[in-house]
Amino acid sequence: MAETRWLSADEQDVWRTFVTMLGALNDHLDRQLQRDSGMPYTYYEILVVLSHAPDRTLRMSELAGLRGSSRSRLSHAVARLEHAGWVERRDCPTDKRGSLAVLTDVGFAALAAAAPGHVTAVRENLFDRLTPDQVRVLGEISVAVLGGLDPDKTLPGNRELGVGC
Repeated sequence: MAETRWLSADEQDVWRTFVTMLGALNDHLDRQLQRDSGMPYTYYEILVVLSHAPDRTLRMSELAGLRGSSRSRLSHAVARLEHAGWVERRDCPTDKRGSLAVLTDVGFAALAAAAPGHVTAVRENLFDRLTPDQVRVLGEISVAVLGGLDPDKTLPGNRELGVGC
């Protein structure tokens, strides 16, 4: 068995700062979306992923994978989004066991209404605090780390579709 490669003091400081920053940023974005749009950040992200999909439609299992969520947790969230009229579930025509999540026009409108406030919060709390070089490095770091965890999530085309951010 290989010996554990413990973090150095500097690495430990960076790790703790990163974890704290990421949690604080996610909490801030969730509060902003709840306050301004009446939706949690996790629901916003589901709507964003669906807005990027062809015909605003994805298999539930694929949506769960793209969101890094369990199928049961995603199913619960989609049920809430269905109740709001933002998403509808349909049977998969090619697989009787599968189902599709479809972003409705009402859901797309809710996403479009929430996006300006969300993007402002992202800009003010992340990008405006960084230099252009730091933004570039953050992107490179994110691609490197994500590529080691799940290479399918680093596709550059993901940023070109749907509503921004």
